Amino acid sequence: MNMLEKALEKSKKIEQSIDKDQLQKPNNPISNHQPPKQVKKIDISTNKADIVNFDWDYLKAHGFIRLDESHSRIAEEYRSIKRPLVTNALGSRKRDINNANLILVTSSIPGEGKTFTSINLAFSIAAELDKKVLLIDADVAKPSVSKVLGIESKVGLIDFLETDSLSLSDIILQTEIPGLRIITAGKSHQFSTELLASDKMIALSKELSERYSDRIVIFDTPPLLATTQAEVLASQMGQIILVIAAETTAQSFVQESVKKLQDCSDVVLGVLNKAQRNLNAGYYGYGHY
Repeated sequence: MNMLEKALEKSKKIEQSIDKDQLQKPNNPISNHQPPKQVKKIDISTNKADIVNFDWDYLKAHGFIRLDESHSRIAEEYRSIKRPLVTNALGSRKRDINNANLILVTSSIPGEGKTFTSINLAFSIAAELDKKVLLIDADVAKPSVSKVLGIESKVGLIDFLETDSLSLSDIILQTEIPGLRIITAGKSHQFSTELLASDKMIALSKELSERYSDRIVIFDTPPLLATTQAEVLASQMGQIILVIAAETTAQSFVQESVKKLQDCSDVVLGVLNKAQRNLNAGYYGYGHY
């Protein structure tokens, strides 16, 4: 074995050792619970993505929809939430709303449940046999979709916006749900706000609205009062959902958020999350709608 062959063999062993160490590191969960064990990565070289599988027991324990429990309370609640959105995006009102199939989900402050709403809304819509959903983690400062769903991806939205070497297909992840695709936030970037406001992002929004007009695209974005990123993206969306934590978020915060959104979209809807609701005599339940 010559010196070059020995160097290549040593480099290969080092890479294998690094990959092994990375796979052994746990993914930080959104709560104190352990995240899903499976981690899926994009293979950029072949332009193919592994199928993302979800830890349904983990998701159920945290209140998310399970597709095999279609009559659960949370599933019924999100049927009510999604119906006007789907009608606006794909139904009779589609022609009256610019970029009607692009839906932005945000909140006033952190902790109100915007990511919870984004994921459940995507699950609920994708459960319909004739509907397709693309869920985009646009909370690039503190990505939550990937953490909750146990996804690790080498490239995402920010990588796509920063370079011309990636195509849209390079950053789209397939999932075990046939109608659901996901784009992660990508790497951290000091100019992420500028990238989200760039001409390339505007062109991407237009492409998703026009070329993929039969697909609903959900953007999970940062809280409105925490950064300017959600406000920047809101102007490109057809529909906006403002998630409000019941009995927690100050009314002044909600009013300020609504003011920021009033000129961004024709459709701004509210979801009251973490609400106590009287279901029947003598029983009070925990609600998300």
